[in-house]
Formats: sequence, structure tokens, C-alpha cells
Amino acid sequence: MTDYGRILLASAGSFLLLAGALASQYVGGLAPCPMCIQQRWPHLAAVAIGLIASTIGWRHRRILAGLGGIAALATAGLGAFHAGVEQGWWRGPDACTGGLLASLTTEEAFAQMMQAPLARCDEIAWRFGLTLAGWNAVISLGLAALWFWTVFRPFAPPQSHSSSSASQ
Repeated sequence: MTDYGRILLASAGSFLLLAGALASQYVGGLAPCPMCIQQRWPHLAAVAIGLIASTIGWRHRRILAGLGGIAALATAGLGAFHAGVEQGWWRGPDACTGGLLASLTTEEAFAQMMQAPLARCDEIAWRFGLTLAGWNAVISLGLAALWFWTVFRPFAPPQSHSSSSASQ
């Protein structure tokens, strides 16, 4: 597979994950929590990086592939953390999990509840073996591998047919 093909495949993977998240929200009615929203931004960055990398010369693709890999690792890390919050392995952000209401007055607690997101980060909304956050982490690690394969694989400039036929 060429560097161009790996970049297109990795950015298409991020696009499909992002499209799936938006479809589950707007078509399926699955309200995202704040951590779900945070996981979308690196995918958007990876798609933009892929578009830019597919339109520039081969010399700059390695740098952009590195940025794409960092974006994929970022969303994988956010997804793994979110999956841990959903499983109760560790605490999530207070604003995302309901916070500590015991230390608040009645008015403060009511104000916090009115500002709370529709979905909580510590509740599993959907599961197919793994939660959505868990699947995001696993798939994003695979996408990061594609990006970094492009970074660390030796590049050779595209060969023109005229130079190869001139040497014969």
C-alpha cells in the first residue's frame, strides 16, 4: 500500500467514525455526553489532515501523517479514558458525571442540574461487546497505526516513466 493509500484509508476511517457518531445522535437519537463530543474533534482534525496530505507533494506527507497519528492517538486516549469512566474503573470529570451534590446548597444543586448535559459520561448508552467509547479507542489505535506506518516507512519519490525508460 502506498503512503497516499494509507493516508486516505486512515482519514476515511476517522470520517466514518465521525459520521457514525453524528448519525447515532441525529438519526438514532442517542444524546452524546461531553466526553463523546471531545472524542469527535481529533477525528475531524484527522479528516482535515488527510485532505491536505492528499493534495500536497510527497515530501510533506510524512509530517502531516505524524499529525494525523497524533490526532488518532488523542481520540484513542480519550475513548479509553471514557470507557474506563463508563465501567466505573475511575472517576470522570464532575461536570460530566453529576459531580458532588452533597457539598452544594439546594439552589446550587438545582443550577448544576439545569446546566448538566443530557447524557452522563458514566452511563453506558450502547454496548456491542465494548461500549462506543471502547470501540472508538480500539479502532482509533488501528488508524494511528496506519498514520504512523506512513511516517516511519521509508519514502521514495514518485518515479516518472520517462526517467526509467531513458536508462534502458
